[in-house]
Amino acid sequence: MLAKRIIPCLDVDAGRVVKGVNFVNIKDAGDPVELAEEYNKQGADELVFLDITASHDKRETMKDIVKAVAKKVFIPFTVGGGIRTIEDMREILKAGADKVSVNTAAVNNPKLISGGAKRFGSQCIVLAIDAKKKDQSWEVYINGGRTPAKRDAVKWAIEGQKLGAGEILLTSMNTDGTKGGFDIELTRTISSKVGIPVIASGGAGKLEHFSEVFKNGKADAALAASIFHYNEYKVDDIKKFLKKEEICVRI
Repeated sequence: MLAKRIIPCLDVDAGRVVKGVNFVNIKDAGDPVELAEEYNKQGADELVFLDITASHDKRETMKDIVKAVAKKVFIPFTVGGGIRTIEDMREILKAGADKVSVNTAAVNNPKLISGGAKRFGSQCIVLAIDAKKKDQSWEVYINGGRTPAKRDAVKWAIEGQKLGAGEILLTSMNTDGTKGGFDIELTRTISSKVGIPVIASGGAGKLEHFSEVFKNGKADAALAASIFHYNEYKVDDIKKFLKKEEICVRI
């Protein structure tokens, strides 16, 4: 059985880690390099670094921070935000990232997924999906959650896999930052429709939320931000709890 992964997320804006609720009310949460180094020490399985305003501001991801973080961590490191071309992917991987995450640019140009997978391998391409509940389905949002893409999230996940994405980073905009628990229904629905790993994101607030998203949401990994940034839990706290719940994790 593959071990479930715990992944701290660093949402970065103007060189600082930030965190909001439902993609708004953004607050400062610290220095990205210092936090990345700390989570590496705590036993995180991977890190995700998202430049949350790069796509909206139509600028490049901050490669200097990527380089600085890559020097401090020794675990897989995914970078997203502002990646629009194959060359952008190459630059981010060259700067030290292990994977690239695409969202807005992939919706606007799905060939970016297939082109990236062909050039660097599917294991390097993470399709990030920001989804908001709409009636009985979920709609994809782009530009940092600002713009509805008029795409069904489940269908987009299936298409993303066919195009060559090796993993899906699935964020529920309804639960993001609320600490009320992951969106189990959304996560389970997409996990059951694709054959690639799904990282659940949005809503982690207590230990039980992680066991729920693994057992009931069928997630392969769980991503969290607030609970780590504000020292509510350490990565090891979560892993020890999951071990007691008989969920396979690396300790």
